[in-house]
Amino acid sequence: MYARALVFWWLLLLVLPGRPAAAQGTTPLNPAAPPLSASPAATSPPDSARKATLPPAHPVRPVSIMLLTEATDQPLLRPYRYRLAVPDSLAALREVRALVLALQADAYLTASADELRWRHDTLQVRLYVGEKFRWARVRNGNLGDGLLTRAGFRDKLFQQQPLRPQEWAKLQENILREAENQGFPFATIGLDSVALTGTEVEGRVVLRRGPAVVFDSIQIIGKTKTKTRFLTKYLQLEPGQPFSQQRVLEAARRLRQLPYLQVKAEPEVRFAQGRARVFFLLEDRTSNQFDAIVGVLPNPNPGVGQKRVQITGDVTLNLRNINGGGKGVGLQWRKLDANSQLLDAQYLHPAFFGTPLELSGSFNLLKQDTLFLTTRPRLQFAYPTALAGRLAVFVEWRASRLLSVDSTLRQLPANIDSRYSSYGLDYTWNTLDDPYFPRRGLLVSGQAAIGTKVISRNGGLRSDIYEDIPLRTRQISLGLRAERYLRIGRAGVLLTRLRGEALLNERLFLNDLFRLGGLATLRGFNELNFYASQYAVGTAEFRQFTGSDAYVFLFVDQAYLRRNLPNDPYPQDTPTGLGAGLSFRTAAGQFQFVYALGRSSQQRLALSTGKIHFGITSRF
Repeated sequence: MYARALVFWWLLLLVLPGRPAAAQGTTPLNPAAPPLSASPAATSPPDSARKATLPPAHPVRPVSIMLLTEATDQPLLRPYRYRLAVPDSLAALREVRALVLALQADAYLTASADELRWRHDTLQVRLYVGEKFRWARVRNGNLGDGLLTRAGFRDKLFQQQPLRPQEWAKLQENILREAENQGFPFATIGLDSVALTGTEVEGRVVLRRGPAVVFDSIQIIGKTKTKTRFLTKYLQLEPGQPFSQQRVLEAARRLRQLPYLQVKAEPEVRFAQGRARVFFLLEDRTSNQFDAIVGVLPNPNPGVGQKRVQITGDVTLNLRNINGGGKGVGLQWRKLDANSQLLDAQYLHPAFFGTPLELSGSFNLLKQDTLFLTTRPRLQFAYPTALAGRLAVFVEWRASRLLSVDSTLRQLPANIDSRYSSYGLDYTWNTLDDPYFPRRGLLVSGQAAIGTKVISRNGGLRSDIYEDIPLRTRQISLGLRAERYLRIGRAGVLLTRLRGEALLNERLFLNDLFRLGGLATLRGFNELNFYASQYAVGTAEFRQFTGSDAYVFLFVDQAYLRRNLPNDPYPQDTPTGLGAGLSFRTAAGQFQFVYALGRSSQQRLALSTGKIHFGITSRF
């Protein structure tokens, strides 16, 4: 009867409404006192004998634990790991308490340490294990089947299974989480109609939803020009929608991804009259960007009238959060060598027509010496998903034409006139803690596109050279990027990165291929030095921060390149780049200096081929 009474009071805690708290399904032992609790009346000693004696007063020395149990309980203790020799008396009490908690967590709900006696350096413990309790059946009270399923409830988990308090507490938390994400943040959960038959427990899960709550508005506190209307659409916290704690947490993560805002504190929610108002403490950060980088590269094969050193340039202009509406414009121009140039332009329009959709457009132009000119416009719609994700669909057009033609050729040249239209999907998952100087987090981005490639006949070439190639083919492009930032010590950060792309087509030409090399892709080599139809670049970089925005770093880049071109003398390569650099803030902006060495099948690792890049990034 005593054991039944103890279980009844434990089940009463389950029935009481409220969130799964520490008192629900835990041992009655007091953590600050010796672990004493009740045992069945048949084995209970008198009250005077049940009183635990204090450990003897003597210098701290090792203590032995002696467990006194029934013969039938001894085999039940074998799966549990516990120590019988501990450093001191306090550790002995903690070890006994941990063993009792482990037994109760494993469905031995009446397990207890009934008596503690000190004998010099030995602690004698009369341990009662008891019987294992089981769920007879847990029935659905007033919950929808869909809610229970999403919470992880399965009939087989709560039917003729051991009654483990942790599993019941986890189910309660899952149900309450589902309820608070559906507009019921004050819901409580309990077990109703409890029946105890022997050691089997039966009951009904009952949810008391409480008042329904909807979003009221968001409030911005701090010095920022960002408009509340834009953030309401961007964070998807529309007035009148059911309250969702998950959306509030996701809003904080998404705000940290914006380069023009700094989150000063976690969002706060205030409830009144069935409505929830969310407060954000934000400040503007200098995000508009102007870069001017100069590169000094040795000219390996200087021609007549050419210098042994080449000067390259890179100018970037980015305007973000225009008029506080999140819009952005970007422009980048690079001079790769004496006759080659690269131009990139982007436009971003978030909350397009008052929806969560983001509209963006980009334009890329590459002029490669006097060989060819390639343009690539792109239009994209993106939808921010839950848990820091972003799904995008896009359409892209690519056109390449020859700038000079040798009419005497009797075979196809290395470059060709072509155009390519494709449709694709792009997904990005971003948990970086800072968009400029991340210390921890993960960034994963994947892209796939499919389209039709059309080869155009050039009037300056013989028409018969096009007879042996298909002029209209299917082409597939794939891309992957993964970055992980891991803290090392107090100020160290390890960056590991993997980037790769693949181009699949029956017949590829040189101006169809991906370009890489240089500061942004493969350090230690000239800008866009390599052509590849498939490539993968792995990077390991250690950064030692000396301030919030200043660090020195060491890096190594290892790449694998492949070119699917007919009669290619170098179909694959494994270039390696390594070096060091530093970055710090000055009055004029963020200064960066990088020195890198590269090794490939066409370039040996030597100081004479080293690459120096330096420049200033000015944000305003």
